[in-house]
Amino acid sequence: MRKPSIGITPEGAPCIGLCALAALVFAVLDSGILALVFLALTVFSCIFFRDPERIVPQGSGLAVSPADGKVIKVTAMPDPFTGKPRLCVCVFMNVFNVHVNRSPVEGRVTDIAYHAGKFFNASLDKASYDNERCAYQIEDANGGTWSMVQIAGLVARRIVCRVDIGDSLARGERFGLIKFGSRVDLYLPDGYEPQVRVGQTVLAGQTVLAAANKS
Repeated sequence: MRKPSIGITPEGAPCIGLCALAALVFAVLDSGILALVFLALTVFSCIFFRDPERIVPQGSGLAVSPADGKVIKVTAMPDPFTGKPRLCVCVFMNVFNVHVNRSPVEGRVTDIAYHAGKFFNASLDKASYDNERCAYQIEDANGGTWSMVQIAGLVARRIVCRVDIGDSLARGERFGLIKFGSRVDLYLPDGYEPQVRVGQTVLAGQTVLAAANKS
């Protein structure tokens, strides 16, 4: 049996290293307050960039949450690729959530669209259309099309994308992250129903966000 573990995502290494180095330098210079400040920032960076293992649910017709955080909206919204209304589940991540994002389903990345934009609070409605964001289109094994959007927030200033068009992803596989507070919107294909409610806390790669309608 594999033991659970918590690692650090590679993108966090520079931030953690710089904060730790600054803390050490100020400690050597006998600047106690600044040394404590950067020590606290080092600890915070380790917490922020943590990347725990997750137990990915098995079974057909399931989609897991692409992000840790709180569900802030379950409603129809214009699809970022087609513009047609589709049922969307929005997950808001604060600075204390794990920020590594995971694929909701097994499938192939068929399109990626990056949009430069502003940095409004990610919980606002206009963030879906005005903020910096990166949209992904994924085709699952049954031909269903999923759209997923990483949205930068008020504090977030960098979206990290680890995949290219044509790449295959397993359900729950890591595909990127957003630094320092943000949001992920997941647009469901026809035949899927949300399994979460507004206000619910979800875990990336582990919480079932949607399931195929078997009726």
